[in-house]
Amino acid sequence: MKICLISFDFWHYDEHIVEKLSDRGIQACHINIGAFTHKNTGERIKNTFSKIFLGKNPKYYKRQSFILESLEKIGKQDQILVINPEAIDESIHQKIREYADRNIAYLYDSMARNPATHLLHYFDTIFSFDDQDVKNFGFEKITNYNYLDHLPASQQRPKLDLFYITSYDQKRLSALNLLINRLSPMKIKFEVYIAGKKGWKNKLNQIIDQKNIDILKFGRKKIPHHALPTYYKNTKVILDLMRADQTGLSFRIFEAMALEKKIITDNPTIKTYDFYNPNNILVLDKNFRNVKKDFFSTPYEKLPEEVYYKYTLDHWVNTVFKLNP
Repeated sequence: MKICLISFDFWHYDEHIVEKLSDRGIQACHINIGAFTHKNTGERIKNTFSKIFLGKNPKYYKRQSFILESLEKIGKQDQILVINPEAIDESIHQKIREYADRNIAYLYDSMARNPATHLLHYFDTIFSFDDQDVKNFGFEKITNYNYLDHLPASQQRPKLDLFYITSYDQKRLSALNLLINRLSPMKIKFEVYIAGKKGWKNKLNQIIDQKNIDILKFGRKKIPHHALPTYYKNTKVILDLMRADQTGLSFRIFEAMALEKKIITDNPTIKTYDFYNPNNILVLDKNFRNVKKDFFSTPYEKLPEEVYYKYTLDHWVNTVFKLNP
């Protein structure tokens, strides 16, 4: 069987799908749009000039051509999975359709954030992690997946009580500021890492209290995907704050599941899932007044094996590609 994945794999989550398929003996390939780069500095300068002065982004069009060139090399596929198809021009989707016996889409951004209504007819099956989109558009529901190897809490010695990594986002940072103010009197050991441009630090003065800015860590580059588990292993609890217009569960939830970490989140939909356990997952109330210190001191409660398996990458690829376990 031949399966191709097409995505803009900025955070390197999608590559795990291809690895899992290959491990199953499937001829799998990945057209990673995000991996396409300029050939040299001259091309990069021309692209910047075009965006600023002409309002056009040549790199966007070259990425579209890159998809077609890659498909021509690998030929007809039994199945093609496109993740977040709105990043690809409609004319390219017409061509992708010709290369696939079964064409699948997975949306792990909401339609409110990234509209894709004009592309839906190109796909045989559309999966979404967002409950509201499943209800409104009739998509098939699937969550993100647990791609990490299971590591019991008993084999870890975390030094932090709480860890959070984020990029600049006004909604999430406002929530973070409120939470820090709740946690500080409790003497909770926490660390927050904000990845992004240094200029964003100046904007934080309008969102984050000055005393809280001083405890944040900043990095111009995001923490490498492969390094995230190291950070998560060093904490008892992982913080998860939603983006605007999002109801689906982020990858943090499943990373925490694999590493037996507790979660604090402002996403109320998590209560509807079968792995929800209030001893492991604290859903913040409106003013975050339900945060108590004992949540950090009580042990993680293991999930039943059958529940854990439902959210593994093995189960995910079986479901999406209709494979036998």
